[in-house]
Amino acid sequence: MLTSSDDLSRFCASVFASMARHDQRRWGEVYVRGLVEVPGRKSVRRISESLLGRRADQSLQQFVNQSSWDWHPVRERIAHEVSAALAPRALVVEEVVLPKSGRSSVGVAQQFSQTLGRVLNCQLGLVVMAAGPVGVAPINWRLLLPRSWDADHDRRSRSRVPCHVRYRSRWHHLLDTLDEMTVDWRAKPLPVVVDASRSSSAVALIRGLESRGLRYVVRVSCSTPLVRLAAGELVTVGERLARAGDSQGPAQHWRDNRAAGSRYSTVLLPDSAATCRARGVGFPHRTRRVMVEWGAEPNNVESAWITNVESVRSSDVFELLALWSQASRGLQRLGEQSGLRHFEGRSFRGWHHHVTLVSAAHAYELLGRLHGDGGGCAVSNRAAANKVESLQ
Repeated sequence: MLTSSDDLSRFCASVFASMARHDQRRWGEVYVRGLVEVPGRKSVRRISESLLGRRADQSLQQFVNQSSWDWHPVRERIAHEVSAALAPRALVVEEVVLPKSGRSSVGVAQQFSQTLGRVLNCQLGLVVMAAGPVGVAPINWRLLLPRSWDADHDRRSRSRVPCHVRYRSRWHHLLDTLDEMTVDWRAKPLPVVVDASRSSSAVALIRGLESRGLRYVVRVSCSTPLVRLAAGELVTVGERLARAGDSQGPAQHWRDNRAAGSRYSTVLLPDSAATCRARGVGFPHRTRRVMVEWGAEPNNVESAWITNVESVRSSDVFELLALWSQASRGLQRLGEQSGLRHFEGRSFRGWHHHVTLVSAAHAYELLGRLHGDGGGCAVSNRAAANKVESLQ
């Protein structure tokens, strides 16, 4: 039975304050409580029966799939609460893959997952996660609508996809998400860490990040094009690494949870603003480098990351790569433990409502671990917030 005095109730009152109606705030708390407390699959029926002792799944389904509440201010509030306690050092961007058996759920299609490296029937999305040394939290989302849905009027109508929502590249979605956070939310700009190694548009992504004045660490493939400084010759990252020779920086060792240790070196990238403008390729003029992770075999590139993070300590970039690994593992736990994969609705609005409520549930649990007292009371108590700041 729900109470109005516990920590989770106070937390929900804070993050759902933008909801216009009392019943919306109440059902929001029921759903989040279910994501937190109900073991196993977190279906609407199991949540309603476990928490309310009666069948209320129709009302809960209506709240998630049809109710008119706006998810944008809820996400903004979650981001504010998380950032105040987490002190994030990066925004890690991950692909969200939600396998589906049918074809009616919003955005479902046979499509290529860059994370899995294969085609499957699924929904694809992007999540932006605030990442710090003590935890990660999802704070913003985008559903990647496949191009095939643009002209499928029947499925669009049944899934209630707004007329203005059309196919856009994932990097357009990402840049739009970052704009929302830095402009609308007035969030502090943080380095963006993203894996674009299976994308043919990594250059466009980096140009978009740089045009916004953002720092970044972007994983790229060895076929990513660059412009050589001397003659304007178009070369790839792999060719640049092969030609680096003795200009390669000294090898450095960095340990993370994936392996006993990794060997890295730094290669400065050639740059020519005039050449870039003339050829219409490459990046805007700015200092950048490649952090190369070398494999066990000689000259075998395990991974390559282009970054414009300027620091006297290479360990700063290593720390961002460690946060990327941490966020990837956190997203897996989100799908397994926080109900991300358990959404049963089919609507566009329902998808965004569900992932927002998953963010709320995860934020509550994270804040509880950070404060050691349940979390909800801490985020609404200024003295507790000051305590967190004093520990950082």
